[in-house]
Amino acid sequence: MALFCINRYRGSRRCRDRAQPGTGSGCGSSSPASPRTTGLGGAWLAGPAQPGQGGGERAGAEPGGGKRKRKQESEERRRAQARGKLEKKEPRSSSEERAGSQQAAGGSAPSERKKGNRKSKVPQERTGTDSEEDTKQQENRSNLKSSKRKKRDEETEAAETRKKENSERAEGNQSTKDEPSIAASEEEAKPPPSSLVVLGDYDKKPVQKVQPFLPQWLAQPKLVQKRIKDNLVPVGDIPGIHPRLLKKLQMNGIQSFFPVQAEVIPAILQSASNGYLMGQGGYRPKDICVSAPTGSGKTLSFVIPIVQVLLDRVVCQVRALVVLPTKELAQQVSKVFNIYTDGTGLKVVLITGQKSFAKEQEMLVQKKVTGYCSLADIIVATPGRLTDHINQTPGFSLTQLRFLVVDEADRMIDDMHQNCLNQIVKAAFQVENGSGSNTLFWRTKPGPITAASSCYPQIPLQKLLFSATLTQDPEKLQQLNLFQPRLFTSVYSEKKSLGEGTETEQDTKYTLPEGLSQCYVPCDLNSKPLLLLHFMLTMKFSRVLCFTNSREASHRLFLLVQAFGRVTVAEFSSRLSPNERQRTMKEFEQGKIQLLISTDATARGIDIKGVNYVINYDAPQFIRTYIHRVGRTARAGEVGVAFSLVLRIQERRFLRMLKDAGIRDVKKHPVKGNSLKPLVQEYEEALCKLEKTVKNERAQKRA
Repeated sequence: MALFCINRYRGSRRCRDRAQPGTGSGCGSSSPASPRTTGLGGAWLAGPAQPGQGGGERAGAEPGGGKRKRKQESEERRRAQARGKLEKKEPRSSSEERAGSQQAAGGSAPSERKKGNRKSKVPQERTGTDSEEDTKQQENRSNLKSSKRKKRDEETEAAETRKKENSERAEGNQSTKDEPSIAASEEEAKPPPSSLVVLGDYDKKPVQKVQPFLPQWLAQPKLVQKRIKDNLVPVGDIPGIHPRLLKKLQMNGIQSFFPVQAEVIPAILQSASNGYLMGQGGYRPKDICVSAPTGSGKTLSFVIPIVQVLLDRVVCQVRALVVLPTKELAQQVSKVFNIYTDGTGLKVVLITGQKSFAKEQEMLVQKKVTGYCSLADIIVATPGRLTDHINQTPGFSLTQLRFLVVDEADRMIDDMHQNCLNQIVKAAFQVENGSGSNTLFWRTKPGPITAASSCYPQIPLQKLLFSATLTQDPEKLQQLNLFQPRLFTSVYSEKKSLGEGTETEQDTKYTLPEGLSQCYVPCDLNSKPLLLLHFMLTMKFSRVLCFTNSREASHRLFLLVQAFGRVTVAEFSSRLSPNERQRTMKEFEQGKIQLLISTDATARGIDIKGVNYVINYDAPQFIRTYIHRVGRTARAGEVGVAFSLVLRIQERRFLRMLKDAGIRDVKKHPVKGNSLKPLVQEYEEALCKLEKTVKNERAQKRA
């Protein structure tokens, strides 16, 4: 700042010094036309005029030292005034800056240039010196401007930075208050703000897998051997069996018990060792659940002990009730009971709806002068018909029921038969009218064992559950209200050798017959009938049980194979009457029918003798359906083969279903298209016949 003022002053002093010899119009002249008084710095470079003195008088009045002394004093005053004005000077406008730049570039205003043109006495050297000084002044002025502008910019930036930091600090505090967990999630090692109190640990902990909790009777069941032939037990080695029943067993060709029978029969007999009034030690007997493969002898496991417990009965009352899902299975169980009750006086009644309702009522109850009396000791029934008799048959009583057997229990639980089981239990604990004060017939519902509940004997109700696919879901089993149950199962993990001394433990949810071989055939929808005919004609399959998913599909396939010819075929579904179904089943067992096309009506528990092959024409949708279908062969330790025709779009899901159930030994059995070509022409002719047959059937229905 001072340097700029000094340079401007030096230039003006030289002009005055050169103009002193009598001209009166030099650069330092204070005349009104001088540009120093009107330019950018004229106010603080020219200095105040002395009172009573003009420019010419000041230039030549006093010669010598007095003149220099006054000049020095005036210069000092100008410098002091220039410093004070510079400190108070406001930023100049753009117009003033342009004016100053014009003055610095040109050296003078237009009036000054005209005046300089008139002065011809000024040497050329003096003009060059002035231009250099003006250039220096312009540079100094631009430096001053840039320094002031830079200072203002720095101050502005500093203010904006401080304002931004304050706003960010305020926002950070607010976000920290609203969401205290964000900082912890971004940087776990960074400690939380001091204003927060965080409970818990910041370290990551591995998520522990929740293990399912099972009751002790499900977690630690009684294991039954899977291999039947390797674990046969002679009939005479089972303690407690009545000699009459042993003789019956030998007469029917049974010399040994299967593993399931050897475990379950003694358990039921032990629970009824004190007769049918109470269990072991005078307490209520425990309920029993059995899960074993198809064809392992579950039916005989409950038939033998129930018949033995009821051998010494005095009064005919309903003591045992067996509930089954299908009519065919009920007929099969009824036949087994009739074999072992023959000659004992025990009466077995079958209730499936095959006879009229009134006829069944006559078989169940008889009315006498003293009241109604039961005509059945053992009842084998289907759920629907049994419920009708409980609600509508007068005198039908279950108050002295001792055994409740539920075969295929998983289906009874899943299907709409749960209401039937509730009605059975309600009828079993209903107090009979006219019983008087005889406490022997007062049955209380199960509950905690106390002194009051044990002061008089009651007829306990023991539940026996059997199935090849019994669920182990405690929530579902809780619906049955089981009393201290015991589980006998052949479903357990088994170690298998992989060679080279290594073993693996294979977990299974269901158990299949030991002698069963499983295969699946990937195919297209149009080639499925040809594959079935290929198996029957080319590969010479016999006694084949073929399953479909619906009654209509079963009937259509039966008509197609019948129209093709060369194969003795029959269908088995609800389209047929009970007598026709019995006749068809008998002919199939005798070998008169090579191919039996059926719905899932024969998949549950029915013991069909001599089934060599099972073909799933329609792939089953559920694993339990698959287990029961393929279980129709390889029964009682025999061998059998199961084929499944699987569409390519279903192949992945089918294999996943088997893998999830622990079934991994299913082999792929592709059939080449060339082997089907010889059957194509006859097959097309059979399709034409099928179309005509279907039209005729529709016309008959309309008529």
